[in-house]
Amino acid sequence: MPLVCASPLKIAVLGLPPPLLILRLSNMDRCTRMFTHSFRTSSARIQTTARPMFSRCQTTLSEAKALNWAEYLALRGSRHKWQTAMTIPSCALGLFGGAAYFGSLDTDPMKPIWGIDPFIFYGACTAACMGVGYIVGPTLGSALWRIVYRRSARLVDARDREFYQRIAKNRVDASLQSPTSPVPDYYGERVGSLRQYRRWLRDQGKYKRKVLLPEE
Repeated sequence: MPLVCASPLKIAVLGLPPPLLILRLSNMDRCTRMFTHSFRTSSARIQTTARPMFSRCQTTLSEAKALNWAEYLALRGSRHKWQTAMTIPSCALGLFGGAAYFGSLDTDPMKPIWGIDPFIFYGACTAACMGVGYIVGPTLGSALWRIVYRRSARLVDARDREFYQRIAKNRVDASLQSPTSPVPDYYGERVGSLRQYRRWLRDQGKYKRKVLLPEE
């Protein structure tokens, strides 16, 4: 439109030949249209991408609300059983593997290792291998549990945050415990049902009364 309305006087003032000026103005108009189209396309693409993400978040929240506490605690208890079940073979594997490896090494009682008797050193290393198995076992059990219960794993993760908030709110303050009398199940790891959760609450209250109230 500006090309049609441009007068010869304006073209002369710009100091450019009319064909060259028309070509430049046409290129500018084309670039403006391309930029506007690209901006609109990017905005539409962002909105299209954001809508599924928002709907997915809403779906996750609604599914988490659909998982009641009894079902959540049952799934949590099954996860704890898987972790415990995998800890035993992991410890045994670490123990036998360490014993097989360090037992096959040449040992000279007259040559200490880092100032320690070789038999004691290799025994400590074997025990360390068993400790590694004890640490790896729960992680392996949790991974296997997530494979078996992959449909419910996301719902359990969503409930875990709320459950741990309840545990932190209702448990006894750690500063009240003593080395000879620790807080019972401080992290609520043995809670696997509503009955166990109520018993855990009673144990926490009993421990708090025992510590805070003077004996008669």
